[in-house]
Amino acid sequence: MEELAPGSSSSAYGGKATDAYRKALSTAASAAAYAVLARSMARELLPDEVRAAAAWGASVVRARFGWGGKERRTLVVRSQSTRPGGSGSEENLFLDAARTYLSSRLDLRAMRRLGITLCKAALDDGPRSWRRRLFIEPGDSTVDVFHGVEFTWTSVDTNKGREGGQKKVVQDGDRELVLHLSFDAEHTDMAMERYVPFVMASAEETRQRERSLQICMNEGGSWYRLQHHHPATFDTLAMDPALKRSIVADLDLFADRRDHYRRIGKAWKRGYLLYGPPGTGKSSLVAAMANHLRYNLYDLDLSSARNSTLLWLLVSMSDRSILVIEDIDCCFDAKSSRDSAKKMPVPADAGDSDDDDAAPPGKSSSSCLPGPKQQQQDVTLSGLLNFIDGLWSTSGQERIIVFTTNYKDRLDPALLRPGRMDMHVYMGFCCWEAFKTLARNYFAVDDHPLFTEIQQLLAAVEVTPAEVSEMLLRSNDPDVAFRGLGEFLKEKKQQREICEIQA
Repeated sequence: MEELAPGSSSSAYGGKATDAYRKALSTAASAAAYAVLARSMARELLPDEVRAAAAWGASVVRARFGWGGKERRTLVVRSQSTRPGGSGSEENLFLDAARTYLSSRLDLRAMRRLGITLCKAALDDGPRSWRRRLFIEPGDSTVDVFHGVEFTWTSVDTNKGREGGQKKVVQDGDRELVLHLSFDAEHTDMAMERYVPFVMASAEETRQRERSLQICMNEGGSWYRLQHHHPATFDTLAMDPALKRSIVADLDLFADRRDHYRRIGKAWKRGYLLYGPPGTGKSSLVAAMANHLRYNLYDLDLSSARNSTLLWLLVSMSDRSILVIEDIDCCFDAKSSRDSAKKMPVPADAGDSDDDDAAPPGKSSSSCLPGPKQQQQDVTLSGLLNFIDGLWSTSGQERIIVFTTNYKDRLDPALLRPGRMDMHVYMGFCCWEAFKTLARNYFAVDDHPLFTEIQQLLAAVEVTPAEVSEMLLRSNDPDVAFRGLGEFLKEKKQQREICEIQA
């Protein structure tokens, strides 16, 4: 009988355990390697929608079964909240903002079901369109990723008609809408200080884009409002593409600089001077600016205003608006006023402003309306300067002031300095790129056999976009329209050559 040495049994058992441990480590390492490989392949091969759905499903499972071990926080967003002291309830603005924000983030391809609402966006006297709203159905959830952090939104089915723990049939209006916003506890500061303000700001931008615009005209000290339906956009505007891009970039920069203007201590406003020959698209550019920023338009007629009413007109304007004064050169003969002011004494009671740039108000303005006799204008240049750049000009935020003129050289330098008119935009004659935009707008064409000839003619003559548009409107057939335009341009060229010979 073979005799075993002491401790030999335990040594053999220890060796088997070590081998099993090594095999387990090897298997785990292989599994981890396969998992990394599978994740890399999924990232490369699977569509974003599938991966988003998988991530959403995993997050729901983790949240439901408590896996992962991380502490969670939940914000309950109700439609109504109780006022301090229990004096009734007030509307919860965050709920409406959250629904508006989530509507633009929800994807039916990544969720089993979604609620949908189509609202008729009908203006009083304008075209009709549909506004779509998606929302989470009660009991469902969605995950929103913000700066790499997952925030889970859950729609909770609440019933105001609960009795004894049982749900009863409720009428419309008895159901309270509640959303739960859940996140890892370690991201509480981000949720409250960054994510919630981001949701509010995004919802406001969405509402701003969807709102119907108004154009307002003044009579005395009041504004009269109408729906604004001008279809001009920067895509359809016939002007130099580089100039369009610079204007759009300037507008976008202005709209995003609330904190910048506040930090440097300046009023959040910007001025644009649009100048050039008649028919070059100045009014269309103003409409495109309003449609791009979704700002209301205020068309100020100085002939029906006075210095005393300008203040009331200013303070009654809404934020995010564009103030337009067209043909500013016809409102003030500023240069001649300054010249005459040097020769004539200023009446003691004539001034109503201490603006250093203002012309003496006693002779600062005269109407250029047609008629046998010039009439004294009720608005002086100094009054207008105080209106657009005085202390009361800070009564609103995010405002743009636009002057248009056919004759820039007739304007007083006080109107043109930076801080009043920050960007001067020359609206010139129709160039080749502007014509291509018009051809695309009218006939959806980017090329035509007559384009080469038209390009050469446009380089030889001065013609406004309005004149080109008129020629293109004369026929629905692009061949006929382009031939007519070519003949029109040839006539313009011949007339110019005759004038040069006579000169």
